[in-house]
Order: sequence, then structure tokens, then C-alpha cells
Amino acid sequence: MNTLLIIAGVIAIILLLVGGFNQALSFLLWVGIILLVLSLIGWVLGRART
Repeated sequence: MNTLLIIAGVIAIILLLVGGFNQALSFLLWVGIILLVLSLIGWVLGRART
């Protein structure tokens, strides 16, 4: 589960960078933000269970 969250976080950061550099792909910025928020929520919930 933790590996999946790390992968989602890395993908979110990559999408944020790509979306920031290319205005034509600005929707990737929103996708990156959503993935980052979801991975943070999952990480917090995972830490709360232990």
C-alpha cells in the first residue's frame, strides 16, 4: 500500500511539472493536484491505522 502511495505522489509531482511548463496541457496540473491530495489523504489514513 505504501509503495502505491509513493508512486502516486511521484506521478503527481511529474504531472504538476509538465502542466506548469506547458499551457496546452494545463489540465495535467489539476490531475496532478488531485493525485497529490489523494496520495496525502491515503498516507495520513495509513499512518492513523497503525
